[in-house]
Amino acid sequence: MVDTVLFDLDNTLLDFNKAEKIAVERTLREMGVTPDERMLKRYSELNLAQWHLLEQGKITRSQVKVQRYVNLFREYHIEGDPAEAAKVYEAYLAIGHYYVEGAEELLKHLSEKYRLYMVTNGTLSVQKGRIKSAGMRPYFKDIFISEEIGYDKPGKAYFDYCFSRISNFHRENTVIIGDSLTSDILGGKNAGIRTVWYNPHGSENASEIQSDYQVGELAEIENLLEKI
Repeated sequence: MVDTVLFDLDNTLLDFNKAEKIAVERTLREMGVTPDERMLKRYSELNLAQWHLLEQGKITRSQVKVQRYVNLFREYHIEGDPAEAAKVYEAYLAIGHYYVEGAEELLKHLSEKYRLYMVTNGTLSVQKGRIKSAGMRPYFKDIFISEEIGYDKPGKAYFDYCFSRISNFHRENTVIIGDSLTSDILGGKNAGIRTVWYNPHGSENASEIQSDYQVGELAEIENLLEKI
């Protein structure tokens, strides 16, 4: 019987893609660049690639923040300071929150039945700003932000840290819900807990990382938790 639910934040509860696009566009315009849709899409691809390298332990968080802009500026021959762009971007991102459809209602319902915890790899200042502006804190018993605790998903050390701070914790009663196979689902597997892949776009999973359960809509989660 499930009593503890770990939730990812970005693109599970909050629409990170929308917030990212707005923040990047504002950042580039502030630097005198008028971005088109192709450039904004390319930034998102470059950013995701950097986060995957972080998950694999190949680069540091500080490198993620700057290198995505180094790569974008190089490709588009943009003159500017990537480090400064990263700072401006984070400031804009921290003030933008957009709930995934049904997420706030789901949190309200689940927080009355389960112990909810947030597990996110995001940047500390950005995540704290977005969580505060979204009014999400009351739904969670605790929030674990990787930059704050010193470990990243999907590493076992990240989850060991989280579990050590959850009272009366039992792996068999815990599930993790998230949109990322390489971060959330693999992380849950590494931690020995059950996994729920939130896959709203019906993406094909051709990887070796297999979730225990899959949902296409957040509205499916409440019934699922009652059955597992």
